[in-house]
Amino acid sequence: MSVTQQQPTGGQSAGELNARIRALMIRSGGFLDDEQRREYAELLEAWAIAVRRR
Repeated sequence: MSVTQQQPTGGQSAGELNARIRALMIRSGGFLDDEQRREYAELLEAWAIAVRRR
């Protein structure tokens, strides 16, 4: 299940999204499976949008 289906990323700050990215990497031990890669990509995209909104 993708991150957008689990927890919407819209409206979160860049800092909040960064914390979610870090937590994902810690949970995975730095090795992402396919589902985690999709989640990472979605979080990264949302983070980039949040950074541009500042």
